[in-house]
Amino acid sequence: MSESTYMVTGMTCGHCADAITQEITAISGVQKVDVEVEAGRVTVFSDSPLSLKDVRSALTEAGDYELVAS
Repeated sequence: MSESTYMVTGMTCGHCADAITQEITAISGVQKVDVEVEAGRVTVFSDSPLSLKDVRSALTEAGDYELVAS
């Protein structure tokens, strides 16, 4: 199991967390997503490391969120 933590801007509420969780969970191999809105942190547990392109795409699909670091 792989664990990756990403810093994300644009999150302000529980709805943001739900949208991000839904889109990242749709990436193949993702098992669990933990979103900490106030910290701006998203932790993803997956079968193998994720491509940053896939994570960025999921964030774009979820809304106006930007990956700022990993």
